[in-house]
Amino acid sequence: MEKRVYRFLTSLVGFALLVSVAAAQTDSVALESPDGKLAIEFRTSGHGQLTYSVSRDGEPVLETSKLGLMLPGGAPLGSRVKIERTSRSSVEETYEVIHGKSNPVRNHYNALSIELAETDGRGRKMEIEARAYDEGVAFRYVVPAQAAIPDPVGFRLAGEITEFNFANDAVSFPLYLDGFTTSYENEYTREAISGIAADRLIGLPLLVEFPSVGYVAITEAQLAEYGGAYLRKGAGHGFRVDLASVGGPKVEHGLPHQSPWRVVMVAPDVGRLIESNIVINLNPAPQGDFSWVRPGKSLWDWWAGSYQTDRGWKTGMDTRTFKYMIDFAAERNFDYILIDDGWTERQNIMESKPEINVPEIIRYGNSKGVGVWLWLHWTGVERHMEEAFPMSEKWGAAGLKIDFMNRDDQWMVNWYHRVTALAAKHHLMVDFHGAYKPTGLRRTYPNLVTREGVMGLEYTKWSRRVGPEHNMMLPFTRMLAGPLDFTPGGFGNVTRAAFRPRFDQPVVLGTRAHQLALFVLFRSPFLCAPDTVERYRAAKEFAFVEAIPATWDETRVLEGVPGDYVTIARRRGDVWFVGSGTDWTPRTLSIQLDFLGDGDYTAEIYADAPDAAEHPTNVRMSTRKVRRGDVIEAKLAPGGGHVMRIAPTR
Repeated sequence: MEKRVYRFLTSLVGFALLVSVAAAQTDSVALESPDGKLAIEFRTSGHGQLTYSVSRDGEPVLETSKLGLMLPGGAPLGSRVKIERTSRSSVEETYEVIHGKSNPVRNHYNALSIELAETDGRGRKMEIEARAYDEGVAFRYVVPAQAAIPDPVGFRLAGEITEFNFANDAVSFPLYLDGFTTSYENEYTREAISGIAADRLIGLPLLVEFPSVGYVAITEAQLAEYGGAYLRKGAGHGFRVDLASVGGPKVEHGLPHQSPWRVVMVAPDVGRLIESNIVINLNPAPQGDFSWVRPGKSLWDWWAGSYQTDRGWKTGMDTRTFKYMIDFAAERNFDYILIDDGWTERQNIMESKPEINVPEIIRYGNSKGVGVWLWLHWTGVERHMEEAFPMSEKWGAAGLKIDFMNRDDQWMVNWYHRVTALAAKHHLMVDFHGAYKPTGLRRTYPNLVTREGVMGLEYTKWSRRVGPEHNMMLPFTRMLAGPLDFTPGGFGNVTRAAFRPRFDQPVVLGTRAHQLALFVLFRSPFLCAPDTVERYRAAKEFAFVEAIPATWDETRVLEGVPGDYVTIARRRGDVWFVGSGTDWTPRTLSIQLDFLGDGDYTAEIYADAPDAAEHPTNVRMSTRKVRRGDVIEAKLAPGGGHVMRIAPTR
């Protein structure tokens, strides 16, 4: 269970907190962040249209933006309303997590609740709940049970009127998607807001580099009983929310009901957005015992394909192959192996194929301290989960990788919740592939350790779309939402000229040090290394992968520019891991070690060799003594990287 420590919780009640007001008396109410720098203000116009705006240090970030819900029965709820009551509270707490970018997590915010009623005679009611953190603001709609919206109709939502109108034009980094039935797998682009076409569908999170303020990111949190949110270009420099659906209402539910949190992250430094825990903070704490959840590293069979081992036989979907992987995992400090697609029929997941004895593989792995994950197609899970999950628990499986959902309409969002809850009941961890972006469910259900929702290394098997430029975009975009199962660690490193996609024993663009850096730059509590046992066994630098943990106590973003380069330092216990990566531009980075504690440290360094531009597999390994305040000069080749493991000198 999540451990929580409250430092203080204030909820001021009485006349100063709970105030009834008439629309003529109060048409605006504002909420500030704890540090007083960030503010969100809600207003009702002369005609009663509900709007909001966001500013930082007095500088406008989002100017007047409409709010409202499109329900049956005429005008949107929010177009003619008055503010009836407001209440405020403040929370500061810390809680411990089983896996995350930091531990413990601080949750510090000021909160505002606004009760609204229509002024046009229908009398429908709505509430807005808002929170202001130092690194962002969030709000959501709440529709209470009421006579003005009869139960037979309930909450049938045709859409939201939620706008994000930026005060000025700015550079954005959109993820364009073809519709509501995708797996969020595409490149992030760099484009002025004014240049985005109105019909383009944009997946969340959306990062914006905003003049005079810094960086802004839009995403959502606590997605439940609702369609996933997307953005479309609105008027001027604005965006509007569009909700996923596959026909019919966008959302259908009884009352009361609430929307997900609409999140606006704001910071002068983009690194502060990467460090933020706002998405999980906006989700409920777990209920029950999740102490059995164990983050860790895994070997993965599918990406490497079939290959000849150094023992004279060819790998395949058979018992011998996975026992071979288990032996290497046990030898090299790996916690798991993953049996991917092919061990069972996609529709009938109750039986394995005759060539593979899954219970025997799990038994063998457990005898060596190596857990086993199983891949399943979501349609088979939907048909058989009530039988398959208890069977997997009985076998002793550690977790399930569930694939190809490729939707986030309300039904599928509810399905994620149902599957995760049932998996928790049977002590199974979950990794969703073919998935939508994270929204913080991993806090409520820590057995949901990671998900895909990204164009990952698997694409190198059939295209050249995943390379250093794409990799350098992800920490600033997709990773703002949560962990990503990218599967870093391709050791068949080649130059751009030499790259050719291939399905078995694929190669990757960029240097080996770049792939090492991705283990630090990309966070996943189920950290899958995809390449062959032979490639890893032959590489001395695989020692860095052996040492790296799958969850962290602290994360510091030292520097970076979206799509160009980044350096991130992460700590587990008293050991720091520092990763730097670049696009195809060679760079020399000065890494300040100001984050270290007192005393002497030893840095194990894995850097691009001087000839890495021509021979990308070459890594220079060295060791040096360091102290806080020292500067490490990291020379990165085109598509290169640099990593360090820094531990106190014993």
